[in-house]
Amino acid sequence: MLHVSTDINRLINEPATDPDFPHAPFDWTREETRKAAQAEGLELNEDHWETIRALQNYYAHHADDTTINLRDLHDALEEHFHQKGGLKYLYTLFPGGPIAQSCRLAGLKAPFMASDRSFGSVA
Repeated sequence: MLHVSTDINRLINEPATDPDFPHAPFDWTREETRKAAQAEGLELNEDHWETIRALQNYYAHHADDTTINLRDLHDALEEHFHQKGGLKYLYTLFPGGPIAQSCRLAGLKAPFMASDRSFGSVA
């Protein structure tokens, strides 16, 4: 079963529309993300975009999984941003939760239970 976030361009082997975000969902755009972030009180910087890229990459590489494992995603983000402080740092970027809020901005469906505060996310 494919995730809602699966990019149809990959399925038909055509290049993604945004070369900086090769694993973005088919209907995802930077402009819509900027608008959504602004509505949530965020001004996106390069670390926000890097988080979005990391999430889209993670989902793309787990597209064959039937579900995204929340703990594995949590650990992947922690490792990816370890040098900057891990999830503690991501909370400064995404006060609405480094998984729930960033998945929303990345155009991805947050994993089941992503709003559980013990996993570093609030919806």
